[in-house]
Parts: sequence; C-alpha cells; structure tokens
Amino acid sequence: MRSVNCQSCKGSRLNLESSNFKVAEKYISEVVNMDLNSLSKWLQKLQSKLSKKDLVIAQQIIKELLKRVRFLNDVGLSYLTLNRSAKTLSGGEAQRIRLATQIGTRLTNVLYILDEPSIGLHQKDNVKLINALKSLRDLGNSVIVVEHDKEMIKNADYIVDLGPEAGEYGGELIFQGTIQDLIKINNITSNYVFGLSHVKKNKIRSGNGKFIEIIGAKGNNLKNINIKIPLGLLCCITGVSGSGKSTIVNETLYPILNKYFFKAEKNPLEYDKFNGIENIDKVISINQAPIGRTPRSNAATYIGVFSDIRNLFADLQAAKVRGYKAGRFSFNVSGGRCEVCKGAGVKTIEMNFLPDVVVTCDECNGNRYNHETLQVCFKEKNISDVLELTVNQAVMFFEKVPIIYRKLKALENVGLGYIRLGQSATTFSVEKLKELSLLQNCQKKTGRTLYILDEPTTGLHFADIQILMKVLIILLIREILFWLLNIIWI
Repeated sequence: MRSVNCQSCKGSRLNLESSNFKVAEKYISEVVNMDLNSLSKWLQKLQSKLSKKDLVIAQQIIKELLKRVRFLNDVGLSYLTLNRSAKTLSGGEAQRIRLATQIGTRLTNVLYILDEPSIGLHQKDNVKLINALKSLRDLGNSVIVVEHDKEMIKNADYIVDLGPEAGEYGGELIFQGTIQDLIKINNITSNYVFGLSHVKKNKIRSGNGKFIEIIGAKGNNLKNINIKIPLGLLCCITGVSGSGKSTIVNETLYPILNKYFFKAEKNPLEYDKFNGIENIDKVISINQAPIGRTPRSNAATYIGVFSDIRNLFADLQAAKVRGYKAGRFSFNVSGGRCEVCKGAGVKTIEMNFLPDVVVTCDECNGNRYNHETLQVCFKEKNISDVLELTVNQAVMFFEKVPIIYRKLKALENVGLGYIRLGQSATTFSVEKLKELSLLQNCQKKTGRTLYILDEPTTGLHFADIQILMKVLIILLIREILFWLLNIIWI
C-alpha cells in the first residue's frame, strides 16, 4: 500500500474555497510548503507589502508568528516545513519541537528532562540547541539532559558520569561535578571530551575501482545534482540539517535499489539516470526506526549462534539415548520447554488498571525448560546454564567448538562481551541491536552488498563509536560495500 496526493486538493488538505485566498500573492498551501527559514524571511517582508488597514489587523499576528518560528529555528529545525507530517519526524525532531514550545511559554521553576536532543543535528545546529537550553535555564528552570555530545557536555553546568562500562560492568557513579572538575580526573569520558582519546581513524582504502552514480537528482531541495560514489569503501554523506542527505540516500538511492532488487512499491524521488547497478547484488538499509524485538529473542538468537548451541546439545550422547533433537532445546516450541510459562521463564500477572506484574515461573524457577531437558549437560552445564553465560564466559566455554566460538569471539572483539547469551532483546538499547544486526551479517556470505546506515552513531558514547567502527571494519575487510549516512563523522 502506498500514499498518493489527493487529486482534488493536490495535497493541500483544503477545499476549493479555502484555497482561493491569498496573502501577499501567496496561497496558504504555498506558505505551509515553505521551510521555517524561508517562512521567517517571508514574514519579515510581509509587513511592507500590506496596506495600512491590513497591517493594523495583521501586525500582532505577524509578531507572534515570527517569535514562534524563531523558537523553532533556534533549536535547529529551520529545514522543516509547516505541513511536515508528525509521524515522519525523528525522535530528536519531535523532542526539539516540544522544547521550542516550552521556550515560548516562558514558564519558570520547571524541571525539563531531555533524552539526547542533539540526535540528527549537525555541529552548527547543535550550537543553537545548546543556546536554547541555556535560555530555558536562564528563565529559572532546571534542565537535565541525557547526552553523549562533546559540546553539550562542555557547556553543562554540572556533569554526572555513570560507568565504568556497560551492562553488569556498569551502574557505578564515576564522576559528578563541574566541567572544571572533570578536567582533573582520568576516565573514558574526560579523555574523549578533552581530546586525550580519539576514535581511531580508518586507514585509507583504495576500494574496488567500481562506482554507483545518480545523475540529475531533483527530489525535494536537490538542485539537479550528480553524485558518484566509490564502492568497497566506507563512504560518509554529511552536511547541515536539511541539506538533502536523507533525500539523496533514503528517498532516492535506496528506493531505486529496493525497487530493482526486491520489486518494492515505493518510488524514488525524481532523478534522470542511475549507473552502476550491475556492481552490487543486494542492498540493506539500517535506519533510525526501532529494530523489532520480542521477549523471546536474545543475543544468541540475534547473531544466529543459538541454533549451533542447540545442535551441539542434540549431538551429545545423553540427548541421543533419549531421542532428543535440536528442537528439544528451543524454548519457543513444545517438547523441552516449561509448558507452564511456555518457555518464557516468567509469568505475567495482569493487574487491570495497574501495570502488569512479571514474576519468575515457580515451575521451572526461571530456567525456561522442563526437568528432563535440563538433565542433558555439556561440560557440566545444561542449556539453561549456557544461556546465563556472558559472551566473555561463553568464549572460553566453547573454545573447542569452532562454529560457536567464532561467532561469540566476534561479539567479544567489538566490546559486547558483557551481554548474556539468554539476555532478552527487550533489554537492549536500539544502538546495541543495530550492532548485533551488523554482526549477524558478518557471519553471512552476503556477496556484493551495499549497506546504508542512517546515523549509526545515534545514542553512542565516544567509546561505543570505536566499537561500532570495529564492526564496520570487519565488514569492509570482507569486501562488503557501505554507504554511510551520518552527519557526525566528517
């Protein structure tokens, strides 16, 4: 199913009567199609174009409009159009719109909590956001920001740093104090903030000598541009917010390839010609949308190692004499799982008007499997015990089983050794799930694949960016192709 503009109103949503009125030679549909920066300029010139009579009516309205538009521009949203659908906004954009609204209300003695408001912002726009947050503070409010951005940290009046690492190796208060106090200590955050540590640069590669090329791209604000990208390399598309990065990649390139390889219905934005499609076999896009996750998926299933572990248990003599197959060691199907909790290890008690309560299953004590299945052991550990191992522990445990060891070692090598094999995917951040998805592709023979990553550093600490780079380099070494859309790495 795809959306098309209404033929009657041409997408303006207004009836014919409403669409016939003009202000300064512009219909309302033309005004709402402007980006906020253009709208601001139009409003400033509008007063000189109105008659004295009309100016008396409109002057206060124009003043209020200019003020509201300025608030939105100040938080780095000058590229948005007024008719932009709310469902197409990123989390960061929606958050900054709410922030602009709050600045306009001029409330005082309010505590504001923002989760990574700098997501999707170029450094130039980030300065505007920081100034907007300072304006909120100066009105007499308190602002708490969860953020990894270096400039945001440097401009904070007070800093709280948690760590030292992730997962069960985290949860400690590492530092609290001012930026002047942070200079005096030696930890991961301070070293990155003050330039003592850096994300290691990728060595320059020559690529494979092949290219893809879009000629005459005209979508949205693109000015009939030609863009030629080398393959076999890590390529970065950058620019200020609203400069056309998403238009050229997500709205033009990806739909072209998706339509060619997978017969997708979505049409690309306007372009004249595409060259080089014979140089790739497949395209995979990992964007900012949440990756699907259920309580039954875990780290082991995400990277495909759980099937290997179940096959290993099925090959044990204790399993063979009982007639157990690999399916016996799955908690998703009947046979070996606990039927009371259906392999979940927990039971959910509905509380009607209160939040549901989750309790450990009293039949299997959270082990997910029935008693008979747990009698089969490998190196004195049953399948439930194995799922409780961290990746670091599992690497040592399976060091003599190459097919399992290799996949787990890849996780350990990129800093994800703290994750437990049976840890539910619902407990992972979106960023960790994306790293797991990339690692999953490291295990496959994907051929000449073009990966498109939309701001993969979103939500990542400086140290996590280094880990992400390791994953990307693994794929590059295997001569997999990348197109990286990221306004952070320049």
